[in-house]
Amino acid sequence: MRFIIKLLASVILVLLISSCNQDYHPVGESLFEDQTLETMTQSFPTFTYQKKIKKVQTNGLPLMQLGRITHPVFGLAEASFTGQLAIANSPFFGNHRQQFEDEPVDSDPNLIPENETVTAVYLDIPFFTNQNDTDNDGVIDSLDADPNDPQSNSDGDELTDLIEFQLQLNPLSSDSDGDGILDHDDEDNESYQSENREYEIDSLYGNHEATFNLKVYELGAFLNNLDPLNNFETTQAFYSSQDYYEDGFSRATLFDDTVSLNFEEIRINFKEDDLETLDVDETTQVETRLSPRLRVPLDISFFQENIIDKEGSSDLETNVDFQKALRGLIIRAEDFSDDLYMLLDIQNANINIVYEYDDYQTQGTLGDTTDDTIEKAEKEFSLTFNGIRINTLKNSLFDAAVQEQLTISINDNPSNRLYVQSGTFLGKIRLFGDEEQDENELIEDLRGESWLVNEANLIFYIDPALANTKELLAQRLYLFNYDTGFPLSDYISDGSVSNFGANSDKSIFGGLLEYDDNNTPYRYKFNITDHISNIIRNDSINFDLGLVVNADIDNLGFLNAVTESEEELLYPLSATLNPLGAVLIGSHPEATLEDKKVKLELVYSSYQ
Repeated sequence: MRFIIKLLASVILVLLISSCNQDYHPVGESLFEDQTLETMTQSFPTFTYQKKIKKVQTNGLPLMQLGRITHPVFGLAEASFTGQLAIANSPFFGNHRQQFEDEPVDSDPNLIPENETVTAVYLDIPFFTNQNDTDNDGVIDSLDADPNDPQSNSDGDELTDLIEFQLQLNPLSSDSDGDGILDHDDEDNESYQSENREYEIDSLYGNHEATFNLKVYELGAFLNNLDPLNNFETTQAFYSSQDYYEDGFSRATLFDDTVSLNFEEIRINFKEDDLETLDVDETTQVETRLSPRLRVPLDISFFQENIIDKEGSSDLETNVDFQKALRGLIIRAEDFSDDLYMLLDIQNANINIVYEYDDYQTQGTLGDTTDDTIEKAEKEFSLTFNGIRINTLKNSLFDAAVQEQLTISINDNPSNRLYVQSGTFLGKIRLFGDEEQDENELIEDLRGESWLVNEANLIFYIDPALANTKELLAQRLYLFNYDTGFPLSDYISDGSVSNFGANSDKSIFGGLLEYDDNNTPYRYKFNITDHISNIIRNDSINFDLGLVVNADIDNLGFLNAVTESEEELLYPLSATLNPLGAVLIGSHPEATLEDKKVKLELVYSSYQ
């Protein structure tokens, strides 16, 4: 029996060995045994069409634009804005609600008329600032001698930035307290306040030192969040073309004067000295620190009458009631000494009302009123811009070449230039053909090829004549589905994140401004491999693409827009957030620029 088992095992082993020694023939090898896989690059037809925005929705933006700037091609861009103010429901001022001041309880001596009186009102709109500190040495990158080395010495004394930061000294001053003794020799730097901050201001264009006339008006029109043209059933869109000042809706003037910008941290000292700390004078100490901002005083009597004196009234009962009574503000800037265009942090803006009032002091003896006093106390009350905010954006004085291109675009003819500017001009891109028949024929031919698309790039070259306008050149462009406003699949699949400044994520998808070897801006390139592969391999629709300026690549919001030809479209929100633009070589340039016309470049592999 054991012999039979051994015999069967031997037979099985022989069969296994013989099966393992059979020749292996992979499926399809015979088809390619005499062929070589080659990688090639080929360009395909791309057609560009110029579009101009007549108006774009500007309520709901994360910032407000204010100012003016002149571009050699796009002409004059001007911005002003209108905004509703907001309050909490039923606010009160001083220590007690107005009803208790009007009908005091005899048994409570605290309940007195408080006589609230406005002493100051400030409009505060912060600038966007940057405090990036890559090496964590207490010095922001823009002011750091070496932003990647914590041992750098930005003020040139004998202490490194990191050591000074740890000792609560000023790494940007060799004499932090200004007493004439250098930090490395000074044994007493207590007068220096280490909480002070330095900021890098960004999102300003033009001459930062320009002066201008700033005007703030009371708004006379009520801004309704619901659309009256649709039976108040949907949210109302407000557009860039709406100018409430020119339409005659300005009322009281709250500020009208020439101003210039201050980029220093605003530091407000304590108003009174604490008598219990005899060794410190608190009036020399900072109580409040505010980031750099546009800060202007407003008319005191207006806010006394329309806010403080209305304590307890129905006008302040709810935010809706308040916005019907005080409908908002119009903020304009005129008479600039030089170009200056500001992007302002409206979401953190407010109006601060400083008021004093009568404060009943019991001196800590509740049962004894003989030593009670009435003293003046001070408080602040803030209004925010959390209601409807509308940017009025105007562009005029276009270059003659722009006007010519707009004339060509009326008949939907391909363009020799493509003008792209935030909120004003966009491009329409058609891949593979300018007519549906030609386009479909070429795509069907490509579908018949056994190609593996390794990479597909859509490349736009900057007009060489405008390459020197770096400060007004868009740092990034954005491609999207022109018909729906939705992003391309390549955008969605790109999860790349960058630490090299704002608006630099999704670097694989691209659209970033690129420079040549001479540090001259020369092109924008998009990687649309997924989009092209889907068209060729998966029979996806070859929809038209939209091309716009981009100010925040991570923002996927879109707004309503209307073109000059009354075409309605969904326009990327991030394309409305700055005044920048680009002039690109289109699909049908003059012969001298043929090598720079827009192109769709495919890198593919194929057996030869």
